[in-house]
Parts: sequence; C-alpha cells; structure tokens
Amino acid sequence: MPGGSIYVQPNEKYTGNSPQWWYEKFWREEAPSRRRSRYIKAAVGVVIGVALAIRLDLTGAAPFIGLLLGVLVAGGDWYLDWRAFHATAVWRGAKRGEVITAKLLRRSLGKEGYNVLDGRAIRDQASIDHLVIGPAGVWIVDNESWSPDTEIACYTGRLFFGEKYGSKQAKALVGAAEAFAELLTRETGIPVTISPMLAVHCGDMPKGGILVAEGLTLLKPRLAAKVIKAAEGRVYTDEQIELLTRTAARALQKV
Repeated sequence: MPGGSIYVQPNEKYTGNSPQWWYEKFWREEAPSRRRSRYIKAAVGVVIGVALAIRLDLTGAAPFIGLLLGVLVAGGDWYLDWRAFHATAVWRGAKRGEVITAKLLRRSLGKEGYNVLDGRAIRDQASIDHLVIGPAGVWIVDNESWSPDTEIACYTGRLFFGEKYGSKQAKALVGAAEAFAELLTRETGIPVTISPMLAVHCGDMPKGGILVAEGLTLLKPRLAAKVIKAAEGRVYTDEQIELLTRTAARALQKV
C-alpha cells in the first residue's frame, strides 16, 4: 500500500473512514463560522458593557467597560470551544486515556497512603489499566472513550452506550475485579474485595459525571480519585497495604 507499511496495519481512527477523521474535518471547516459567532457575541458584550456603564453613571469609562466585557465574552466563548474539542482528545487518538488517569490518581491519592500500579494483567485471563491499593480498599480502573454524542445511561438496571447494551463491557470489568481479588487473597492471605471503575474520557455522561450500573462505576477521570477518597472506613493497615502492593507487583504481569 503506497505510503503505508506491511508491518503496521492501518488504524481506522486515523483514516478518512473513521468518525474521528470526520469530526476533525468538520471542526476545521466550521472554524470561520465559530469566529463569526464569537465576533457577534463580543460586539453584543461591548454594547451591553457600554449601556451598563451609562446606567451606572460611568459615562467616561463606558468605552473601556464595553471593550473589557467584549473581550471577556470572546475569551469565554473561545475557552468553551477549546474545552469541547479538548474533551475529545482521547477518542480522537491525540492523547492516551491511561496516561491522563494515572497522573490524576497519583496526584490526588499519593499523599493519602494509596499506591497505584499501572498496566497489570493475569496471564490469559484479565488485564486492567490501573490497580489502586490503599487504606479504604482496592480498586481497578480502566479507561474508555466514545464519540461525544454517545449517550451513556442506565435503564431498568442495564447499562447502555447509545443504543447498544454495555453489559459485555461491565461483565468483563467485574470479572477482572473478581479475578484480581482472588489472586491477591490467595497470595497474601488477606481477604480482598475489588471495586471496578471505568474512566470515561469522552461521551455524553449523566449530570454529575458518575453512573453506577451492573456492578460497575463509570465516571469522568477527574472524579475517580474523589470517589476513592470518599470511601468510608479503614480496611487495611499500612503493613497490609505494603504487602498487597508488593504481591501485586510480583504476581501480576506488567503490560
């Protein structure tokens, strides 16, 4: 294939057939329209600022206040557009979800007595992106991303990604949690129960950014550490945390 490689198979995410490619194409093509809209909003902001200044008997400062409000409106509009595009980075393949989540977990949990192991697996059985071990328990955290318009919801107890059932993915992560818990319990003699979590980097999540369905907690990556720290009670001593961490590092395959 011209320009390609016989060793590396092409990834649809980076070709003209993928939703990601079309998303970026439309985003670039709509840039002039977004700029025109921003100019209009800024102009309205200037008018409102001037009118507000006059109403408050600040006529001399009216041009400055109007200009300031116009700049703030334009800056805010630009930020919202940038944020919307930036939120799709993992889905578009521009960033790696596991790298983002690993940084967030370590930054928030490192000083709270939690250890985070990345990329662990039980050979021929299960693999996960992050294993979190700390005072309040043990969690596994995986990463996933869907298109921005994919509604992630729970209906009558079942998980849905758009119009598709999410049971298969939920079952896989719940099964991975059980397999990891069984291994750690067997190797350490410490009873271990693991809670599975899925960090959703792109997709239409419910208000609040957290959804619990079919034994799985789905949430925005920034909320993972918050949920873990909110867990009540102390389950493990410092010695047990150290033993569980050392055992996981030894017994689990690094991926």
